[in-house]
Amino acid sequence: MSERIQSYEEFWPHYLREHRNPSSRRLHFVGTTGWLAACAASAVTAPLTFPAAMAGFAALAAHGTKKGEGEKPALGHIAGMVALPTLASPVFFPAGVVFAYACAWGGHFGLEKNKPATFQYPLWSFVSDLRMWSHMVRGQLWSGDPIEELGLEGGARTEAKSNGAQPVVPT
Repeated sequence: MSERIQSYEEFWPHYLREHRNPSSRRLHFVGTTGWLAACAASAVTAPLTFPAAMAGFAALAAHGTKKGEGEKPALGHIAGMVALPTLASPVFFPAGVVFAYACAWGGHFGLEKNKPATFQYPLWSFVSDLRMWSHMVRGQLWSGDPIEELGLEGGARTEAKSNGAQPVVPT
């Protein structure tokens, strides 16, 4: 087994390399949008419990992201992130999760011909999927090579800010 990626800064370019096929990225976008729609439907149908569950979801995501996945996957965090909202909205939220993963895994197994990064790095993959979705909402990453489009080389992050500012390169 290869050595685990030790930081999210190293993981982001890896994630983009695993999503080189534009059609796969589009499937991810559709899946994530479906999950967000399921979250909205959950909030409408469970206006008291679902927002509280999503606060727990966010706290677990923040803690897991801070802790990192360099040593091992944050499976306990992910389990809680799925369980809390599912208890609050047992129909819409799980349907959104299933839809999102069906779209994403269709892209990986059917188009990219690779194994989803979520199997080894579930939390970083979730965060990266949202990050990729946000780029796509802003009109980026719909075609071409995502590494080139965002100006990423190797593991260094030189991603340009959306406001037109110069790229940020960590020291």
